Amino acid sequence: MRIGILGLGRIGAFHAETLSGLDAVESLLLADPFADAAKSAAERFGGEVADSPEAVLAAGVDGVVVAAATDAHPGLILAAVEAGIPVFCEKPVARTMSEGVQVLKAVETSDVPIQIGYNRRFDAGFVAARAAVQSGELGTLHTVRSTTLDPAPPPAAYIASSGGIFRDCSVHDFDIIRWVTGREVTEVYAVGGNRGADFIKEAGDADTTGAVLTLDDGTIAVVSNSRHNARGYDVRMEIHGFQDSIAVGLEDKLPLRSVEPGVTFPAGTPHDFFMDRFTEAYRAELTAFTEVAAGRRPSPCTVADALEAGWIAEACTLSLHEHRPVRIDEVRSL
Repeated sequence: MRIGILGLGRIGAFHAETLSGLDAVESLLLADPFADAAKSAAERFGGEVADSPEAVLAAGVDGVVVAAATDAHPGLILAAVEAGIPVFCEKPVARTMSEGVQVLKAVETSDVPIQIGYNRRFDAGFVAARAAVQSGELGTLHTVRSTTLDPAPPPAAYIASSGGIFRDCSVHDFDIIRWVTGREVTEVYAVGGNRGADFIKEAGDADTTGAVLTLDDGTIAVVSNSRHNARGYDVRMEIHGFQDSIAVGLEDKLPLRSVEPGVTFPAGTPHDFFMDRFTEAYRAELTAFTEVAAGRRPSPCTVADALEAGWIAEACTLSLHEHRPVRIDEVRSL
C-alpha cells in the first residue's frame, strides 16, 4: 500500500523510517511545510515529496499518518476523513478538549477509520499486563502504579506550548491505565513541584508531579512523572491484585540502580529516549494501522479513547492549580 505522511519533524521522520521497513508498505508520499524536511526524509527512507497535504490526499494514498504540529491535527484528520482515507494521528486529537470534542462529533457518523497514536498499547509488556488483568489471574485489583520519567526537559519553546505536563506527558500513563485495567477514572488529586529548570516554572507548569486516580471499581492508581531523571527514560507500571502482582518495565535497561548488597540488577545500559524504549511498540502500532487501512481490523485507539485520557489530564491540571480533588464529570461540564 501507499502511505502519506504529513509532518516530517522528529516523530514524522521516525514514522517514515518505520513505515519504510514494513512489508505492507510499498511507497511513501511525504509533505511538510518545510520542504527540506520532507526532501531529507525522502532521501533517507525513500518516497516522493508532495507540496501540500491536499496533494497527498488527492494522490490516491491508502492511508495517511499525521505527525504535524498539534494545532494542525483537527483540520488534517477531518480532511482525510472527508477524502475517505484512513488516518493515523499522533496524540493529542487537538490542543484543547473543546476542539477534540468537535472532531469527535464531526466524525462519529463516518465509517472512515481513525487511529490515535498511543504507542504503549502496542508494547509487549503492557500487552501482557492487560492480558493478565483480563484473565483474572491477579484477582481483584487494588493498586496500580504508573511512571513516566524523562531524562531531561524538552526545550523551553516546547514547554510553553505543550499545555502542561499532565496533557503532554502524564496522558500516556492515563491512557495505559484505562487500557490495561479496562476501568474508567472517576476522580483525581494531583500535586506538583518545581526544583529543576526555571523555564518550566515560568511557563506556569510543574516539572515533577504526582496524581492519585480513583477508578470506577475502587482501584487506586498512582501516577508519577518528572522532566528530570538523569539516569534515563523510565517507564514502568505495577499492577497489584489480591492474588498476584506484576510489573511492566522491570528489565535490564531499567534506568534505576539497586543499592542492595550483592544485587546486580539491572545490568544493562539504561534507556535514554522514548524512541529507544518503544521502538518495537511503534513498529507494532504502525503495522496495526496498515491493517486498519486495509479494513482487516477496527481502530485500536479511537478519537473517543484519546479524549478519555484527555479528560483525566484536564482534571489533574485543575486539581494541581486549585489544590483539591476533581471529579472527571466536573471537567466534562466546564
